[in-house]
Amino acid sequence: MTSFRQVEANRRNAQFSTGPVTGEGKRRSRRNAVRHGLTAETVIDALEDAEDYAAFEMAVTADYDAESAVERELVLRLASLLWRLRRASAIESGLFKIQVRHLLQFEQGRRAFENRQEIIDATHRDAASAENDARQDDDTSVTGNTNSGSALGDQDVLTHSFVRLMNLPTYPLDRLSRYEGTLWRQTCHILLSLQCLHRRQRWEKLRLR
Repeated sequence: MTSFRQVEANRRNAQFSTGPVTGEGKRRSRRNAVRHGLTAETVIDALEDAEDYAAFEMAVTADYDAESAVERELVLRLASLLWRLRRASAIESGLFKIQVRHLLQFEQGRRAFENRQEIIDATHRDAASAENDARQDDDTSVTGNTNSGSALGDQDVLTHSFVRLMNLPTYPLDRLSRYEGTLWRQTCHILLSLQCLHRRQRWEKLRLR
């Protein structure tokens, strides 16, 4: 049995262990509860916030009143799967953003080349025949209107980006689709298991009445 003197000594020692004081120390301490288990396996530290995942996990578990350790593990696994499905959607958006950026850069380079070529052609025309300035000015204005009309619209850029992604040798969209399909199948299995557990729990409660 702990003596009164030992209890007092423990109290005095505890006063020197008040936890982290600095902002960095407090930030690390908040992550202590999410270093292990499914959170550590799900969250990518360099890209995602463990606190955001903890809030998401809490929102998912709030929908299920887990009454057993098995049910709780299933609910936690469900939160992990749903989080990764959200990540898959973010990856898809990122793939399109990369392709859109490449297309826009190519379009800007093409326009700059056409503008330079127009300037060179206009200079040669002016040097060859100064008397045709009026007609050449008209041709230049028409050419400018054609360039502005050839600009890709938002839907065109998105469509071209999709085609480029589908034609890449690594087939990133197909791979992502298979990955997302695997996650959805696992999610459906978890939901089915939870439904079976709930039915069993209701049946046992009715039997005990």
